Amino acid sequence: MTQMKSKYEIFREKIKVILYGTDTVLGRLFDLVLLGLILLSVLLVMMETVQGINQKYHSQLIMCEWVITVFFTIEYILRIISIQKPVRYIFSFYGIIDLLAVLPMYLSIFFPGASILSVVRALRFFRLFKILHIPQISHQSVQLREAIEASKEKILVFIYFVLISTVIIGSVMYVIEGKESGFTSIPVSIYWTIVTLTTVGYGDISPITPLGQFVASFVMILGYGIIAVPTGIVTAEFAKNSLKNSTISTKKACEKCGSQVHFDNAKYCYECGTELPNI
Repeated sequence: MTQMKSKYEIFREKIKVILYGTDTVLGRLFDLVLLGLILLSVLLVMMETVQGINQKYHSQLIMCEWVITVFFTIEYILRIISIQKPVRYIFSFYGIIDLLAVLPMYLSIFFPGASILSVVRALRFFRLFKILHIPQISHQSVQLREAIEASKEKILVFIYFVLISTVIIGSVMYVIEGKESGFTSIPVSIYWTIVTLTTVGYGDISPITPLGQFVASFVMILGYGIIAVPTGIVTAEFAKNSLKNSTISTKKACEKCGSQVHFDNAKYCYECGTELPNI
C-alpha cells in the first residue's frame, strides 16, 4: 500500500513544476514574469544613478527595489526547498547568481550605496537560454563551453607569458624614460605597458625619448598579436569540436550534381544547394 503524500510534499512538487517546469503553462508564465522583473530591476538601478530622477523619485525607486528583492528572496528559498538536492543548486552557476541578485539590497542596510550592486541581477538573463529551450542555441552554448575548457591551459600559459612580458617591458621603460617622462616607478611603467599592449592608449603617460618611442612602437605592434592569440586559440578548439560532432559521410550523394562528400547532418549539397536524401 502506497504511503499518502504529505501536504508539504505536494506543495514542493507544485512549486517545482512552476519554478523548473519550462514546458508547462504556469512554468513559462512564471519565467516571463521573472524576466520582466529582472529587466525592471536593472532599469531601476540605472535610474537611481540619474541625479534628477533620483532626487524626485528616490523613495519610490527604493520601495520598488525592495519589493523585487523580496520576490527574488522568496523565489530563491522556494528553489532550495523544492528540489531533492538543494546543495547542488546553491553552489551551481545559476544558484550563485540568484544569491547575488538578492544580497545587495540587504547589504545596503549596513553599507549605504551597496544597492547599486543590484545591477548584477542582469546576470540572471542567462536563464533566457534555459527558458527558450531552443536545441540549436543549447548545442552551440555547450560547444562554446567545451572549446573554452579545452583551451584554458593554453590561455593560462599565454597570460603567464604576457604578465612576464609586461614586467620586463615596464622595467625597461622605467630605465629608458625615467621620472621626467612620467614613468615615476616600475608599477606605473607596467601600467603604461598594459594600456599600450591592449591598444587602449589613454595618453596620460607617453615616452618622449627616441629609444622610448621605438620601444613603444614595438609594444603597440605586439599588442595586436596579443589580442588575436586568445581568440585564435578558442576559435581553433571550437572548430575542432564542431568537426568532431559532425562526421563526414559519403552515403549522402547529391542527385543533381553527384557530389558525395557531405557531413552526416547536412541537409543540402555543398556544391549546388540541392536538398539531400534522408538516410
